[in-house]
Amino acid sequence: MHNISRQEFSSWLLSSSVLVVLVVFTTGTVFALGAQATRALTPRQLEIEKQQQRLASVSEEERRDAVMRLGAMHLAAASRVSLPALADPSPIVRAVAAHAILALGPEESASALIPILNDNDEFVRREVAYSLGLTRSRSATAPLSERLVSDKEDGVRAAAAVALGEVADEAAVVVLATVLSPQASAQRKEKRKRKDERNPFVLRAIATALGRTRSRAGVPALVTALANEELPGDVRREAAHALGLIGDPVAVPALRTASSAEDPYLARTAHESLRKLTP
Repeated sequence: MHNISRQEFSSWLLSSSVLVVLVVFTTGTVFALGAQATRALTPRQLEIEKQQQRLASVSEEERRDAVMRLGAMHLAAASRVSLPALADPSPIVRAVAAHAILALGPEESASALIPILNDNDEFVRREVAYSLGLTRSRSATAPLSERLVSDKEDGVRAAAAVALGEVADEAAVVVLATVLSPQASAQRKEKRKRKDERNPFVLRAIATALGRTRSRAGVPALVTALANEELPGDVRREAAHALGLIGDPVAVPALRTASSAEDPYLARTAHESLRKLTP
């Protein structure tokens, strides 16, 4: 065994102590910096980070809840974190994400949503359509019009019509009027053998959309719908209301006739619209 002097032992002990202190100081500094960085985040940033971590969960319910919480913040940063959820394996998560990203702004939101409008799941397509309407971006007009004409599910088609009303782009009026028109609808039935073209929920949503767009190009289709006694009363009422919003005097004869209808709700709606056109 090597014998060391008392002086050598003291030097060794001193250097070891310095090393220990240095290690402790360095480690403590790292922990302190980490804690300081965490404290630098605002409560909202911490919440966004927390929900982002939950998006990696194997639990569908936890991912859905995380996306809902991110959307409820109405912050662009939270919406951006939600973007990957549009490609989630779960339809319910994708559907929730379609609303959660809207804080990104109209054009960025529409750009992210339009490709999902062709999702295999009906529920997802429907929710994406509603969300596109809320963006009010005219870039959504063409894809929404395509869903209105070609989707196999009435719920999606009605959602597309509602969304087109929110966007209120005159470029959609021709498509909306064509689907609403009984004559054009009959031609499409013969060509495509579809029975759902006359779905009342779709037709009512279309009439509402034409009223919101306020284009005179939609008046002929609305007048035809108003005069068609084979259509459900709520569709005809919505057509009468839309004609009042558009304000084209061409609709006066049809509204005057409808104001004497046996359906009291239709008669009242037609009368109210008639007053707007004939002060």
